[in-house]
Order: sequence, then structure tokens, then C-alpha cells
Amino acid sequence: MPVVPIRRLAVALTLCCALLAGSAAWATNQGGGHGADRPAAAVAAATPSPTTSAERQKFAKTRFVANAGLAAGATYQWIWKPYKEGKFKKGAHGRKVTLVKAGLAGAFTYNRLKAAVRNAQGDPLLSKALAPLNEAIAGLKDLPAKLRKGDGSAAQSFNDAINKVKGAGKDAGAPVKDKVPSTGDLRQGANASP
Repeated sequence: MPVVPIRRLAVALTLCCALLAGSAAWATNQGGGHGADRPAAAVAAATPSPTTSAERQKFAKTRFVANAGLAAGATYQWIWKPYKEGKFKKGAHGRKVTLVKAGLAGAFTYNRLKAAVRNAQGDPLLSKALAPLNEAIAGLKDLPAKLRKGDGSAAQSFNDAINKVKGAGKDAGAPVKDKVPSTGDLRQGANASP
């Protein structure tokens, strides 16, 4: 058997691969490839979506629980807890930073609650349970500015709204647990559309 230098093998292998790749690309451009006539269908199939009403309701509850949990966590960590510790009072150590964080948490909470209400519309029971709370949630819109000014009644309003949302979720079979967002999440979420 004749001995072939390794360089010749490498050149031959590279040439064969280049020819094979080129012919496959040409065939795909000519319509002979398997995916040439279906690229849009492949992209559409890649994003899962619920197909039955039961799946839509399950996803609605899951999204509701996630958004309401973030709102509840932000309210507790950045609004209610500092309020109870007296950090909103004049002369309190770190008051300015606490008020800024509370204002961001207020805007974040408002946006997450609006998203939770929108999610709840996919489930009839949740939608019915949250319907009376729409006005209370809408009333939270102006409270972040009051929080930044140190108005303690705004903290109570946020806490009351969160407790009502938690109660409505529990009654509808979607119990909400607090999930504390980071300060980075607060900054991003406060500016996001609900």
C-alpha cells in the first residue's frame, strides 16, 4: 500500500468538505433543500403557545402569581418594612436613599400589579376575583411620588392593595408568595410598560 503524505490528505479532505458544503448551499438556494420552503413555519413553531383553554388558564394563573409575587415582595421589602422601621421620618438615617428606593418600588409595584390584572383576564375565576380591585390598583399610580415625599399613608395604601390582591388570588386558587426583586429589577421594572 502506498504511503500518502499527511499534507495531501489534509488538502484532499478540505477540498471535499468545501465542495460538499457548496453543493448543499446551492441545492438549498434552488429549492431542493428540506427547509427552503418552510423557514417561517419553523420560527413560528419554536415559540410555544397554549392551545386549549385549560392551558391558557394555567398560564394566566402562573403569570398572575409571578407578577403579583414580585409586586408583593417589592412592597414589603422597599415600602412597608422601611415604613414600619420609621425610615421615612424626617431625620432618619439614610432617609433620602430609602425614599428613592420606595418611590422606585412603588412604580415597580404599580406596573407589576397592572400586568397581574392583565394576566388574570385569561382565567375567568381570577378575572372575577380581581375586578373589584381595579380601582384600588389604579389609585396606586400617584403614590410613588407621595412616597418620595415621605407620605406614610402611601405605604399603607400599597400594603392594603397587595393584601387584597393576595386574598383574591388565594380565593381563585392562585396563592401569591412574596418574591423580592433586586434594586436593578426595580429600576428596570419601574420604567417598563405594564
